[in-house]
Amino acid sequence: MPHKDSDPFELDAMIALRHDLHAHPELGFEEVRTSDIVARLLADAGIAVDRGLGKTGIVGTISVGHGGRAIALRADMDALAMPELGEPKYKSTVANTMHACGHDGHTVMLLAAARHLARTRQFSGTVHFIFQPAEEGRGGARAMLADGFLDRFPIDAVYGLHNMPGLATDEMAVVAGPQLASSDSWEVAFHGIGTHGAKPHLGRDGMTAAAHFLTALHTIVARRVDPLQPAVVSACAISGGDFRALNVIPDDVRIGGTARAYSAEVREQLELEIGQLAAGIATSFGITASYSFKRRIAPVINDLKATETALAAARQVTGKPVVTDFPPSTAGDDFAEFGNLVPGCYVWLGNGPAVDGALHHNSRYDFNDAAILTGARYWTALVEAELR
Repeated sequence: MPHKDSDPFELDAMIALRHDLHAHPELGFEEVRTSDIVARLLADAGIAVDRGLGKTGIVGTISVGHGGRAIALRADMDALAMPELGEPKYKSTVANTMHACGHDGHTVMLLAAARHLARTRQFSGTVHFIFQPAEEGRGGARAMLADGFLDRFPIDAVYGLHNMPGLATDEMAVVAGPQLASSDSWEVAFHGIGTHGAKPHLGRDGMTAAAHFLTALHTIVARRVDPLQPAVVSACAISGGDFRALNVIPDDVRIGGTARAYSAEVREQLELEIGQLAAGIATSFGITASYSFKRRIAPVINDLKATETALAAARQVTGKPVVTDFPPSTAGDDFAEFGNLVPGCYVWLGNGPAVDGALHHNSRYDFNDAAILTGARYWTALVEAELR
């Protein structure tokens, strides 16, 4: 992949690569082809490559001069298990799998910056390029850390970037404090005594208990959580009984969903309140309830000093003023696993208008190639600002 002085980020080649990755999406921990391509292009640029962290994760490393500071830049590589309904020329060739969140673009932007920095070397210190697997709910960051990422690659700061439809492709949002919510899942099961639908008095009705729980669930945020502390609790799945046996009240009814917050305190409160509500309703119906709460992803909270550095870098490369009052998202990102251990900053890069309503995780979403240059320039400016 030769470069020209007039094309320092190999833009045409990187766009072609983005299309190739989009056409060949891979789910979390299955990014074999993607990681092979990334590793080859890093090595071709003279960048040290370590593979196998978190199964398919890659870390590329460049050290220049005598600077003792080390930072990490992170991009995610995985796709989503959903069909692509849009019709780009490079449409997914894998059934029920597509890049619906722009990780193909994230991978290419960081790769373009890494190859450029390997040539220019206008910094003093060490930069690690994290190409992470399995961001989409499968625990890729945690897996890389479990495989010794911080022991093998000690860092002083970590940075992440995500595309954002609705912002222009030469526009960025950089904000200190909470950026993404925690993303946890919960499950409640009501255990009653099944009986004939004509004789409910002979059983203990878990179905009605579940209905009461569902309606009361939304009072947790409305009446129990501090109104100045954003939070979301949603029920997303319910099962019980059988449509082939509509005269049977079932023994058990299961309900599951998600809980999200921007602080550790509210996160803990949600876990406690959901369980207490389930137990109280079960008792009132003379039945029992079981409850589990799975902590999946912590909130992403940007460090003030790291944010100042990221903001300065963004201001060097964007065509529009950097947005500094962008609202946090209730989505989650396991970048938090890194950011909870070292100071970090997670920024937003515009993806342009949401064409046909195609936002993240939409079957017609596509990463905007016009953002690649801004993203690569941002990563480069950030390294040169951090490692002077």
